Amino acid sequence: MPQEESMRQRKQGAQHQQKHEEVPEKAEEKHEGLIEFHNSYRELFQFFCSNTTIHGAIRLVCSKKNKMKTAFWSVLFFLTFGLMYWQFGILYREYFSFPVSLNLNLNSDRLTFPAVTLCTLNPYRYSAVQKELDELDRITHQTLMDMYNYNMSVAQSDWAAQYTHKRSSRSLFHYVQRHPLRRHKRDNPAIVEENNPPVDKSDWKIGFLLCNEKSDDCFHQTYSSGVDAVREWYSFHYINILARMPSTKDVDESNFESFIYACRFNDVTCDKANYTHFHHPIYGNCYTFNDDNSSLWTSSLPGINNGLSLVVRTEQNDFIPLLSTVTGARVMVHNQNEPAFMDDGGFNVRPGIETSISMRKEMTLRLGGSYSDCTEDGKDVPVQNLYSSRYTEQVCIRSCFQLNMVKRCGCAYYFYPLPSGAEYCDYTKHIAWGYCYYKLQAEFKADILGCFRKCRKPCKMTEYHLSAGYSRWPSALSEDWVFHMLSQQNKYNITSKRNGVAKVNIFFEEWKYKTNGESPAFTVVTLLSQLGNQWSLWFGSSVLSVAELAELILDFVVITCILSFRWLRTWHEPASTMPPPGGHDNTDFQSEVSGPSTPHRFTVEAVVTMLPPYNSLERCESSRDAETGLE
Repeated sequence: MPQEESMRQRKQGAQHQQKHEEVPEKAEEKHEGLIEFHNSYRELFQFFCSNTTIHGAIRLVCSKKNKMKTAFWSVLFFLTFGLMYWQFGILYREYFSFPVSLNLNLNSDRLTFPAVTLCTLNPYRYSAVQKELDELDRITHQTLMDMYNYNMSVAQSDWAAQYTHKRSSRSLFHYVQRHPLRRHKRDNPAIVEENNPPVDKSDWKIGFLLCNEKSDDCFHQTYSSGVDAVREWYSFHYINILARMPSTKDVDESNFESFIYACRFNDVTCDKANYTHFHHPIYGNCYTFNDDNSSLWTSSLPGINNGLSLVVRTEQNDFIPLLSTVTGARVMVHNQNEPAFMDDGGFNVRPGIETSISMRKEMTLRLGGSYSDCTEDGKDVPVQNLYSSRYTEQVCIRSCFQLNMVKRCGCAYYFYPLPSGAEYCDYTKHIAWGYCYYKLQAEFKADILGCFRKCRKPCKMTEYHLSAGYSRWPSALSEDWVFHMLSQQNKYNITSKRNGVAKVNIFFEEWKYKTNGESPAFTVVTLLSQLGNQWSLWFGSSVLSVAELAELILDFVVITCILSFRWLRTWHEPASTMPPPGGHDNTDFQSEVSGPSTPHRFTVEAVVTMLPPYNSLERCESSRDAETGLE
């Protein structure tokens, strides 16, 4: 019995000790760190494939005993992964190309009537330059007589005296002779005609000579048509005459009643408050109706009876035949606060014809910024606006040419606004400005100056699409009483009935106007939607799957850093810390013993054993004494 009791007690003590040893282990198992990582790449990969929501990843783990299946699913997985990111690249490229969608809207509303500019096509002579223009005419007549044997019926008696006087004073004749009108061989510009005109005129081209200040570099400004050459040569000298007296731009010699016989808008008679006047050197007197300086007209109804109706005089009495070779009038429709460039958007009105012009309004709204190179107000365009109007592309282009003209040639072109501190070109002051101008114009047309690249389209633009219809006016049955009324009311001197007047009607074709707007075709929401579609197509997963993949990449980077840190730490350890071959490693022992300043820590494991009762102890002692006695 005592032995059994002792064995039982020993067994209980061992079990109790085992329980005490298991308690820290269980506590250690339950205790987990805040941030833990896998020990190897293999463990990380197996965990990801076994727990991810991406389709196909689990096949890389469950089929590891079958190498063929593993290789097949690995190739399939990475192939689909590459195809998906190839599609991603296409989507990103399309997004960063900033495509736009065109939105077409039809609006119905009362429309503000545009500005209408009408010119006489009769560049009349200023009284201040009348004498020099007469002299230029006589020189031109003599040139045509010498070159083409054509007499324009000039009063030779007065011409001879004035021609001799002007030639002796070297005022105009000297400069005209510096830029003579001449012919040269079509294939060889160096061969210039002599005094006698050639018999076969088809092999010769006509033009005028332009040289630099030193006269060591010259070229012929030639034209295939002699009419164009004479008009251009005459216009060149005409500009020089006007440039000497820039105050002529401000001279108001207009006579509205002698040009506009009748003016009505919406059946209401026009007055001086409805138009402004300016003079164009080529197109003559010009009148702009419904500009910003007057109360704007509003068209309440479409149709010919609800627009602008004009009866204009087209007979030319005081005209320059060498500068204006057409008869009639020139009309242009444009926006308010925009200059009327009659060369670009105008068209001619025929005499004896009623011209009905119907308009359709169209607005264009462009997206700026990254979507297009349009400009809101032209402030971000590196070209100074020389016009007192809002920004347009034509305003910018002409301003760019004028600024380059002042910079290169030292003077400004007469047809464009004058920059600050500059003066208009005149060959009495700037001898070679013509040479410089035509050279610069060639560079301008070839876009060497960069004006077409610098000048951008406005983001908001209003255009009027015009269509015209023509009919005879007045008719054969009504022309007698119409011209009689005109002669009584407007004091019209009837010299050429049919070719003396013309009628113009300008009106809206319909209430509706079209608005072309732009909107982003590829937004951030569209990009995310397309990316999600591609992700679902190739992997059948969601946003959480993307987060899982991001977590995999993060864990991979962290494990790589940890392993690299351990490798570097092992590589940098001193060689003395390594135990010698065949020796014992006493590093741990030495670290515990050495260092008196380091406190010693001991781990004490106590085994608590229950003591037996007092009676049992006495029995144990008596039995032990009996055993001793027996021995």
